[in-house]
Amino acid sequence: MMSIGKVKNIEYINRKGQTYYLHRSSTKTGSPKYFFSLKNEGVLVNKVPDGWEIYENPKAQVFLRKIRSKLITDEEINIVKKGLEKFCQLKYYLIEVKDNAIIIHIAETKMLESHSLVTQDKITDAIINSLSYSPGMRFSLIDKNRRVFGTQRYCFPGSIDDWDPIGLPDKLENLVKEFVKHLGQDSYYELF
Repeated sequence: MMSIGKVKNIEYINRKGQTYYLHRSSTKTGSPKYFFSLKNEGVLVNKVPDGWEIYENPKAQVFLRKIRSKLITDEEINIVKKGLEKFCQLKYYLIEVKDNAIIIHIAETKMLESHSLVTQDKITDAIINSLSYSPGMRFSLIDKNRRVFGTQRYCFPGSIDDWDPIGLPDKLENLVKEFVKHLGQDSYYELF
């Protein structure tokens, strides 16, 4: 007699160490609807549906989303990563690719830096993983054929939070070199 092993349900551990479970329910019309929850009860799913992918946003929330066509290349993502390492003084950031944009999210570390008992060298992985991130800068693809990007910085003026364009459109390498050095610096607020 053959024994059947238990099929593992889809679990995803986010950067904060929280385990999310993929669930299925039905819409009013009877179509399947999928969602992630921290609860491991209910109708759990053991396979990601075809055409869908697991996505963790910068706030560490986990979603199931339709697979999107890729407008940004892996090489362009690496240009931003290497530029941040080379030109930027920030230690904690996240890079998100969303549609035609590469967005750099900046960690809110003021609390950690001002706490006299905690130094950067003694921060544990748990603390780093629990940092909150805010949008800081994005590079948006504006010409797919020539691979030209525009740059925006996130503006927090009070009542209207939005992206403000800075500089002129150019090749991604040039924009990264020119602008990422301002992230986390006072000069960031002078960019127009």
